[in-house]
Amino acid sequence: MNEKEKMISGQLYNSADKELVELRCKVRKMTEKYNKINVSKISKREKLLKKIVGELGENVDISPNVYFDYGFNTYIGDNSYFNFNCTFLDCAPIKIGNNVFVGPNVSFLTPLHPLVATQRNIKFKQKGNVELIEYAKSITIGNNVWIAGNVTINAGVTIGNNCVIGSGSVVTKDIPNNFIAYGVPCKPIREIGTNDIM
Repeated sequence: MNEKEKMISGQLYNSADKELVELRCKVRKMTEKYNKINVSKISKREKLLKKIVGELGENVDISPNVYFDYGFNTYIGDNSYFNFNCTFLDCAPIKIGNNVFVGPNVSFLTPLHPLVATQRNIKFKQKGNVELIEYAKSITIGNNVWIAGNVTINAGVTIGNNCVIGSGSVVTKDIPNNFIAYGVPCKPIREIGTNDIM
């Protein structure tokens, strides 16, 4: 099993692996290009975005600037909108449903580092090779979710369908369907119901 396969499957892997470094460089070049395309050039932006991400639904708009670690590990459903400065550290898959609204400065962070420093620290091998050990856990966002601005979503989290995540939240644990949740750490506050219809 190579380092890319280990990464995607949630095992410890060397993020300094040559193939992974090349993949990150490739997507960063494409992302830089995407971020410079005028927002009025909708089809041009969509065409490039389809090359960046693993799967792109219909009617998806991602405002510049946006950042990906790999791109191919991000899957986005239909009718979703992402405001400025979203970050996708997609070492493990990031799966986003349909009708998802994402505010500015939202981060989806799948990578994790070992807790023990001697395992976590950079190691310099013979012939100039570097080893930087980490692992990653998937993030899943359900359908009809609104994630407000400045939210951080950590590795291994699932946010259920029809949820609202309040601005500034740090999501460290799963959020069940149909809940308003917010805080640091983010916690389910109450269910969304018919009384919330405006």
